Amino acid sequence: QVQLVESGGGSVQAGGSLRLSCALSPSGYNVNNYHMAWFRQAPGKQREGVAGVSRMGPIRYSDSVKGRFTISRDNAKNTLYLQMNNLQPDDTAMYYCAADPRMQWPGFQNEWRDWGQGTQVTVSS
Repeated sequence: QVQLVESGGGSVQAGGSLRLSCALSPSGYNVNNYHMAWFRQAPGKQREGVAGVSRMGPIRYSDSVKGRFTISRDNAKNTLYLQMNNLQPDDTAMYYCAADPRMQWPGFQNEWRDWGQGTQVTVSS
């Protein structure tokens, strides 16, 4: 079972940018072998899938972040990223990295197998 460690969260003003990172461990587990995704959950709200990349490469974004967020993975560093631009107060949430080894894309609505601890993103107006 993989371990996922997120970093890069913080506090920014509206219009600012942050880049989140999610490192996979231990060695031998590679981002290419998993569907990978970023989810977020704000207080009092349901968890929302915002960006994902499947094992075969197709990328998906939620409508709420499309055009502002970019998901990518670095195979050499075994790390998943989320570049977040033009952040807005509605983007304030705990952001989680998730991984799943199943053959088919799990979908944002289904449960994913492995989760990180989360990193907080706070956007002020």
